[in-house]
Amino acid sequence: MTLELVSCTYGYRRRRPPVLQDFSYRLPEGLTVLLGPNGAGKSTLLKLAATVVRPRHGRVVFPGIGADIKAFRKAVAWMPQDIVPMPTLSVREYVAYVGWLKGMNRSDAWQQARRAISRVKLTDKASAKTSQLSGGQLRRVGVAAALVHDARVLLLDEPTAGMDPQQRRVFRNILNELTEDVQVLLSTHDVADLAEEADHVTVLHSGRILHDGATDTFLALSPPGTAAGRVAEGAYTALLDQHGVEL
Repeated sequence: MTLELVSCTYGYRRRRPPVLQDFSYRLPEGLTVLLGPNGAGKSTLLKLAATVVRPRHGRVVFPGIGADIKAFRKAVAWMPQDIVPMPTLSVREYVAYVGWLKGMNRSDAWQQARRAISRVKLTDKASAKTSQLSGGQLRRVGVAAALVHDARVLLLDEPTAGMDPQQRRVFRNILNELTEDVQVLLSTHDVADLAEEADHVTVLHSGRILHDGATDTFLALSPPGTAAGRVAEGAYTALLDQHGVEL
């Protein structure tokens, strides 16, 4: 069972061309990197997938749920680009509060918050105020909040923006542990976010998919002789060249 967009069309203004038109996408298992420049339609895809916005045409489906939006949002969690701290709340209180907003009773939300915080390696910060956290730690709190109600799909919109290389590595390691029981779709415009341990790569440009396949298939697009540390960048550039897209 997996999340799927079927022939979806969506635009932010009626008189402008849609960002996505007759767009279909099936989320693979494991960790998928959604790669593409700013304006490619990545955030729109995630918002549709999370039912934050509704398509003009088409549908978003998760097998076994049907039209029950509450059940859908319990199964599919979305983390937007900006995680806003609540200065008066501790990390655990923040995560529990999000769980309560999503329909959990207070007791379950409080208990599940501890487990979710542990999954993102922030147990030592559970009592710290969210306003005292670094940007990288705050984004991990965002992931914990998204997982507090046992979501099966996690949609992350540019989650590593502003992180240094070490923070990115810690964050990716956490995501890879989560993929044992959660499907993850991580959007980014930065090729540096494409670690080889990702299972799948989808490249989006101007609202259309240029590539959708296993990570090794994507990396194989890189020209022979590409430096070891620039294989992902080489593959991305080669793919855009194939489609006549200018950087």
